[in-house]
Amino acid sequence: MSNTLEFTEEVKAKTLPIFNKVKSVIPELEWKNYAPWIYKINKLKQEKNVVILAHNYQTPEIYYGVADIIGDSLKLAIEAEKTKADIIIMAGVHFMAETAKIMSPHKKVLIPDMDAGCSLAESITANDIKKLKKKYPGTPVVTYVNTSAEVKAETDVCCTSANAVKVVESLGTDQVIFLPDEYLAKYVSTKTKVKIISWHGTCMVHEKFTASELIELKKNYSDLFIISHPECPTDVIKASDYTGSTSGMINYIETHKPKNVFLVTECSMSDNVQVENPNTNFVRPCNLCPHMKKITLNKIYDCIENETNEVIINPDVLKKARVSVERMIKIGRQSSLS
Repeated sequence: MSNTLEFTEEVKAKTLPIFNKVKSVIPELEWKNYAPWIYKINKLKQEKNVVILAHNYQTPEIYYGVADIIGDSLKLAIEAEKTKADIIIMAGVHFMAETAKIMSPHKKVLIPDMDAGCSLAESITANDIKKLKKKYPGTPVVTYVNTSAEVKAETDVCCTSANAVKVVESLGTDQVIFLPDEYLAKYVSTKTKVKIISWHGTCMVHEKFTASELIELKKNYSDLFIISHPECPTDVIKASDYTGSTSGMINYIETHKPKNVFLVTECSMSDNVQVENPNTNFVRPCNLCPHMKKITLNKIYDCIENETNEVIINPDVLKKARVSVERMIKIGRQSSLS
């Protein structure tokens, strides 16, 4: 399929309200390439009763152009179950599409690119958890939502960075197995008295940031406010002014309105938050997630038109995984990270 479509007067008129919203982060020259796809996708998804879920790390043309529901992992998990659509498109990575399927087992869930993976999700398997359970008998397992359905099926309760501490403390035990992000585990351990038994997984985007990079940025921007994600290395978190989940980062900016800010997370999120906060200057020497960037407008259109890349989960695995996700949703968020 060609990646280029004609930018007609009808396309221009129909997509103008969207462009007016995102023109601070998308140049007009680029918009002429995006707009025809946005026009076609929005028209087709109405015809086929499709809803598009988009994570905060998606690019602005997807996030503001075609998404019906936007947010962090926890919000997308909750909203996936509420949707009345026949088809759910996950503009995100594979574990997110699986989570949507877990919460909407009778709906068709599609992902525009099956290879949109996650270094964290790939760092641990169901067999790894089984071994840990044998090593630490009776110790509950808390698994970050950034994991496969098979891993979720072996866990007691899932969590996101927004409610990790609350989930850990809800179990009422002296220790928990916390998987798979080692940096998030270290961060959680500083916020609770519960002993954290961690794993060695990391996010390939967040682990690239360094404390020296942040210190250098501070020299160039004396009033720079640095906000980091808890998946970052410990020294990066220490060099930051605030640490929170993706939703926590957004809430902080909207509430405190810093003049200059650096988000220590996936780069597209800065663009998306910039749209809603035009008076804040976002410094952007940030890192892109190669998996998130596999999701493009033309792939979304092809996915809807041909109903390709359906997410299929073994029914037994889905049933067990749903229990751990529902427990996470029931616990909700924690104010310090959300």
